[in-house]
Amino acid sequence: KIFTYYFWRWRKMAEENMKLKYEIAEELGLLEKVIKNGWKSLSAKETGRIGGLVTKRKRMLNTQKENNSN
Repeated sequence: KIFTYYFWRWRKMAEENMKLKYEIAEELGLLEKVIKNGWKSLSAKETGRIGGLVTKRKRMLNTQKENNSN
């Protein structure tokens, strides 16, 4: 039961991360490139930019959740 709980929790987090990645890729104008050629077609600079913005957005969302719970 514990494994099942953590598996589904991990899966939900992975889906949220992918959703964020696609949203940010779209904001940066890279979504079409990703759809046509996959994530591997991005340069290290583009990938780093997406990763940095995902981290920033996740921190912002966590801060908002903490503020709303208080």
